[in-house]
This record gives sequence, structure tokens and C-alpha cells, in this order.
Amino acid sequence: MTSLSERQLAAARDLAADVAEALRADATLELWTGERIPLGPGAREDIRIVLHGPGVLRRLFRAPSLVTLAELLASGAVTIEGGSPLALADRWDHGRAVHLRRRLPPARLAWAALPFLLDRNAPMAPLPAFEGRIGTRPGAGRDDQALISFHYDVSNAFFALFLDTEMVYSSAYYQSPDESLETAQARKLDLICRKLRLSPGERLLDIGCGWGALAAHAARHFGVRVHGVTLSREQLAYGQDKIARLGLQDRVSLELRDYRTLDEPESYDKIAQVEMFEHVGFENFDTHFEHMHRLLRPRGLYFHQATVRRGGRDIRAFRKPTGAMKTITRFIFPGGELDYIGNTITNLGRLGFEVLDTECLREHMTLTLREWERRLWANRAAARAEAGEARTLLWLLYFAIFAKGFERGACSSYQTLAIKRAPGATGLPLDRASLYWPDPA
Repeated sequence: MTSLSERQLAAARDLAADVAEALRADATLELWTGERIPLGPGAREDIRIVLHGPGVLRRLFRAPSLVTLAELLASGAVTIEGGSPLALADRWDHGRAVHLRRRLPPARLAWAALPFLLDRNAPMAPLPAFEGRIGTRPGAGRDDQALISFHYDVSNAFFALFLDTEMVYSSAYYQSPDESLETAQARKLDLICRKLRLSPGERLLDIGCGWGALAAHAARHFGVRVHGVTLSREQLAYGQDKIARLGLQDRVSLELRDYRTLDEPESYDKIAQVEMFEHVGFENFDTHFEHMHRLLRPRGLYFHQATVRRGGRDIRAFRKPTGAMKTITRFIFPGGELDYIGNTITNLGRLGFEVLDTECLREHMTLTLREWERRLWANRAAARAEAGEARTLLWLLYFAIFAKGFERGACSSYQTLAIKRAPGATGLPLDRASLYWPDPA
């Protein structure tokens, strides 16, 4: 009579063969015994997925999800040897990977699961996941301070391991794929200021000002007065130090504050929101745009850069979280929800704005994410020392998930420029070139 461990090993081999047939990956699976099984025809062994015990498969059979896989990676129960999560994901067709479970014969899956479900798992060590309650609205169970702090207050040193020298945490703007991240981010900052047609003496509100890069750039190169707000204490401390170091205290003020508490109507000439909108939540989209409208002077310009998901016919189905979103909101961005670009433009039009221009940055964001991932992987030892092994692995997985999502078009990023609607002409040049690249004179 065969033992339970022998039955588990045989089932794992059969399962691996089925996965290899469906996935056709250029990678290798290594079982807890050290046995290696190719996951596709001619698969190399330089990158391997290592299962450190039969309990890995028991967890996956009981809860077959990306969240479970993230937990297994972060806990060390599964490791990737020879490369990063993104390097591994580059070894297979992402569409096959996303739909892998559907490609596996249900009867064979059930048979393979049986010897593992008879076993017991040891308890898993706590992971850096957000465990608090997340309501839909501020004042109704949604604590945006806690949500933002979970993501951004890891440490400034951690973010410095993968961001550019100015600490810009949003899609860069590349002219060529081999351009440096620093150059592409500097171009993006300049492009934002030019799209907003910033002029000396104007007042700019920077919502979710991060580490102060846009505020400093706008004040130094376009002569505006900037008010930046953030809910991250770590970002604020870094940004205020940066502004003081550059001698911009007379033109830039950064504040720890929820932007929704700003209550001076028509007090800003221009407003920039650069990839903060992802934190707002679907139920608060209208409130956000209404507040932008209230704070802007008549014909004031609003710049909106945000990551979005691919839309669909059924809004209820769209709002149902995908496996990727469940994983990201549990370990990286608690409370985050992505809009779709059609809804963004519709809401701006509904709520008092005229949309002037929209530009897709999907491929720019793919390049940005790949460079962030490359830098974090290269600096993973320092990242582990700064934020811990589990958090470092989860962030590498986060970059891999989104890089693949952007490559396939499941996600995108858009820059949208809108004007606070008023009767009559906008007063802006008629040609697009002048709108984007005004004469510096």
C-alpha cells in the first residue's frame, strides 16, 4: 500500500504534466524532493518555481487564487530561483497563465487534489497585509489616512531603491525605450506643466503631491506658487526637506491634509492630480470632480493622470474585483479602485468640465513598471533590510502583475486635460501643438 507522501508526489507529477501541456512555459517546476519537471517543450532550468512542501498544493487546491499564490511567495513556501517574478512571467504567454485553471481537466484536478486535502497545513506566519475595515466613503468606515499610510509610509529609503532621483511615482514619458528613467520622468514633469499652461504668479494645487517633485519643478521652471497636499507623513517630511534645500519655501507649501478639506472656492488657477485618483474609490468619484470644480477659478485647467482598467458592457461586472485587484488591494493598495477612461471623461463632462485632450500612456507605463521592477530586483538585498523579505517579494509581484496587465491592455494610463466650463471661448490656442508646447517666451 502506498503512503500518503508517495500519493502526493505522484499526484504532483501528474498535475505538473497537465500544467506543462496547458501553459507551455519556458521554465521548470522543482518539487520538495528536488525533482525537476519542465513546464513546457524544451523548457530551460535557469528559472525554476520551487515548491517547499506538499502543503503548498494543499493551500492552492483549497483556495486557488492569485491571493493564495502571493501568500505562498511572500511566506517563502514557494520561491522563484534564477530570476524575478517578472522574469518568470516573461517565460510564458500571459493569456495562457491567466486562464490556466480553465485549461486543466476538472476531473484530473479533483483526482490530483485528493491526497493533499487529506493532509494538514502548518499555520502560516503573518504577512504584511492590510487587515483593517475598508468602507466605501470617508466618514462611513473609510479611513484614507490609514490606507495611504499603509502604502507610502513603508519608508522613503525603500522607494528610493527603485524610483528616479526626483522620486516620481507615476508613469514616465519616454521618447524611446532605451531612454533613462530620470530623463523620461523629467520630461513628464515638464509636459504636465506645459499642458496646464502654467504662468508665473499662478496658483497650482498638487493633489497627492508625493515627494514634491512636481511642486518643485513647477515653481522652479514655471514661476508658479504651489500648494501640495498628501496623507503620507513620510512623503511630507521628504518633500518639505527638498523644498527647503532648493530654497523654494516662498513659492511652495506642502501640507499633511486630505484635499477634500480644502474649502476656498475658486482659489486655484490650475490643479494637478497625478495618479492619486486610484486611491479615491468608485463611490467617491463624483465628489472628487465636484470638489475640483469648486476649487478652480472659472476656465481654470485641471490635469488628471490615472491608471485605468479596460472597460466593459456591464458596469456591475466591471466593478467586481479581479484576482489581480484582490491581490493588489490586500497587500499593496488597500481601498484602491481603477476607473475606465470612458467613465472618467463622462464624469468630467457631467460635473462642469469640458475635456480638452486625452493622451494614452499605456506603453510608457509598461516601460516605467519594468524599470522600477529591474531596480528593485537589483537592490533586493537593501529592500529586504529596509522593508523585510515578504514586503519586498510582494512589491516585485505587484510590479510583475501590472507590467503584464499594461502589456496586454488590461490596464492603461491616461493624461486628461479639462477646463472648468464657462460660456464662450476658452481663450486657448486652436492648435494642439500650442496647447501642449506653448512658446516659452
